[in-house]
Amino acid sequence: MENEETKGSMLLPQDKYLEAGLHIGTRFKTIDMKPFIFKRRDDGLFILDLRRIDERIRLAAKMLSKYKPSEVLVVASRLYSANAAGKFSNLTGVDIIKGRFIPGTMTNIKLPLFKEPKIMLVCDPKGEAEAVREASRMGIPIIALCDTDNNTAFIDWVVPTNNKGRKALAMVFYLFTRELLMSQGKISGYDKFEYKPEYFERFEDERTEEIAKTIEAEEAKPAETDLLPEEKEKKEKEKKEEEKKG
Repeated sequence: MENEETKGSMLLPQDKYLEAGLHIGTRFKTIDMKPFIFKRRDDGLFILDLRRIDERIRLAAKMLSKYKPSEVLVVASRLYSANAAGKFSNLTGVDIIKGRFIPGTMTNIKLPLFKEPKIMLVCDPKGEAEAVREASRMGIPIIALCDTDNNTAFIDWVVPTNNKGRKALAMVFYLFTRELLMSQGKISGYDKFEYKPEYFERFEDERTEEIAKTIEAEEAKPAETDLLPEEKEKKEKEKKEEEKKG
């Protein structure tokens, strides 16, 4: 069914991408990610190109759709990615590993949880480096959600995106789910997809929600390594002033 999000246009209106913050990168840029970066903001954050984000999500979904759900493995080590990817897994039937990736999962056939996927999607190649190494060693194609600070060695298809933010990850897996359900014939059009991005963002139990809020509060505070030179200098002065008062 033709609508504003049909082939030839973006998967989502641009303002929806902006609201979810998929384009917001970090204050670090790797050479690997340079082709996907649009600009550097005055506050030091690198901004990803929305058009590249959109086209890469679209093509990644097409790649995944060529495999049976049981042949696809998603690795999501962090809380936000595990939540959104878990719902993607529940709705499409793809396999998933949440939390710590156990070494040998794809190389040691004696492990009880040994897996042999035909393709793998990782949510952060830095945090899921062991999964990337094993998949590469076994010749398994790797799709990765990559932020501006990621290296892309061994990655076959880069999906540039904010891979840390709760809303951004929810939107990515909302789109992956919608596109895969379309390819599986489970929905006939985008208007038949009953889930909203908020569903992929929401935690289903209060305890996990509270943990998520704590993490959000902590991540909102810039780490020493994230500070610009002038910010570091200001922080050092404040620290010295506090010591003098003490």
